[in-house]
Amino acid sequence: MKLWTDIEQDVLAGSKCLAESDEFACYALGNDTYALVLRHQGMAWQGVTLSGDGVFRVAELLTKACRSLYRDVASRLSPENKRPS
Repeated sequence: MKLWTDIEQDVLAGSKCLAESDEFACYALGNDTYALVLRHQGMAWQGVTLSGDGVFRVAELLTKACRSLYRDVASRLSPENKRPS
């Protein structure tokens, strides 16, 4: 795993973009290495490289975090927890 604090966009020009959202993208760099990149306008791109196995492990951790976040938000929005107006 490698942390990139200032990624030149040319470095990723030859890499395949596998997925992207508004500010994040995942690139295949080759040799079982992938980069998760924060492409925020107005600041240097930053990211982290992961092995293929690392991608699966991080995905599992994020899935657990999403479940926890969902349960927290859902419990606060539950009709049982709403106060009468």
